[in-house]
Amino acid sequence: MPGKTILVWFRNDLRIHDNEILLEAVKKADHILPVYCFDPRYFTESPYRTLKTGAFRAKFLIESVAGLRASLENLGGGLLVACAKPEEVLPEIARRYQVSEVYHHREVAVEETDISAKVEAALWKLQINLKHFIGHTLYHKEDLPFPIKDIPDVFSTFRKKIERDSAVRPSFATPVSISTPQLEPTELPTLSDLGLEEPKPDPHSVLNFKGGEAEGLKRMHEYFWQKDMLKSYKANRGVLLGSDSSSKLSPWISLGCLSTREVYWEIKKYEKEWGASDSTHSLILELLWRDYFRFMFKKHGYKYFSPTGSISEKPELSATQAYLFEKWKNGATGIPFIDANMRELKATGFMSNKGRQVVASFLIHNLQVDGAWGAAWFEENLLDHSPASNRGNWAYAAGVANDPREKRQFDVLKQAPELDPKGDYVRTWIPDLAAIPGAVIHKPWALSPEEIAAFGIEPSSVYLHPVLLQNYFPAN
Repeated sequence: MPGKTILVWFRNDLRIHDNEILLEAVKKADHILPVYCFDPRYFTESPYRTLKTGAFRAKFLIESVAGLRASLENLGGGLLVACAKPEEVLPEIARRYQVSEVYHHREVAVEETDISAKVEAALWKLQINLKHFIGHTLYHKEDLPFPIKDIPDVFSTFRKKIERDSAVRPSFATPVSISTPQLEPTELPTLSDLGLEEPKPDPHSVLNFKGGEAEGLKRMHEYFWQKDMLKSYKANRGVLLGSDSSSKLSPWISLGCLSTREVYWEIKKYEKEWGASDSTHSLILELLWRDYFRFMFKKHGYKYFSPTGSISEKPELSATQAYLFEKWKNGATGIPFIDANMRELKATGFMSNKGRQVVASFLIHNLQVDGAWGAAWFEENLLDHSPASNRGNWAYAAGVANDPREKRQFDVLKQAPELDPKGDYVRTWIPDLAAIPGAVIHKPWALSPEEIAAFGIEPSSVYLHPVLLQNYFPAN
């Protein structure tokens, strides 16, 4: 093949806007070879007896890869799709298409960096270079006011220094056209191919999430401009029901269908027209939290999450803990606010930010189950899962991160009536409770098993025995 060909290995950057590796490849090569690998390691069981990727996440991923292919085809190119380990298939593709160099965005989590290292070693045997780019953070690593090893461990300190001494770079331009070689036809896998069943849509889902760059940009435009909901972001983000209670951009951000820098500059555009506010600053702050967790993982690795620092060292559960973990997973703890959140997650792949904090605290501090198990369940189910944010938030909840407060425990008895004062959210996800007076929704142990049965509820399917509940909330 005449001219230089660069293979662009897409991972969690499934977009053509603000994508440095794609733009740089277009500038440096005669032909671009875009490739995405469905790595079978991400569709297996985890050490925590959960799936690495559940059906909702996998469906959103397939849609997002399809969206990337459509975006590339609009530029005159295409996308080669493989269902294989990258270190095995990329060298073969590179040899077959006479690739000169491979570009990819650097990751920070152990599993992802290990795969990069294996790909680099395999390509090196063919004397092909794997070039690393940094493109997943709002603030570029080179623009930080401190080296990675000296990044403040406390978020508030990190935030103040960043806001004072750093600036967000402009987004990269979108290529106007690309030239790809004559690509062999490849098909996207189905959920069945990945060993998963099609998830059933739930009518109570806050949003009909669909993967892909076009869908992410559409959601951002709708939330910011069409509905003008950014102005009330701070006031509404604690609301548990409704599509616009928060931006809901995180699923697209997690797969890189939407660039955090693009979101930032759209917020700035909004501020120019309507003025800066607590709401615009709050959304930028959420983007900064994502940076913080990625930089913490870059600095500490998995030591940030586990005192032992070993991801392979799975904490074992006692029989009682295993039983309680299963109850928690399935929304059957007997605490309606906890159960409603867990049922929403399992039925839709989504849970509110406040809900995540409360259920994580409950699992760790009330049920005394190691947070690594909760993180694994979130990894399976959350549409917006990303290793750094997921693990980082669980570390924060467990108090094993570098936070000045050793124990971040939420009182579910206090949070539930504040967040769901009329019980609307709980009744949405636990319809059996519709007949029970609102005051009891936040104190289920006030009813005896006989009284619960009188309402037509099966105690064994929803509630733990009231005596066991006393172990969660012992009398003062």
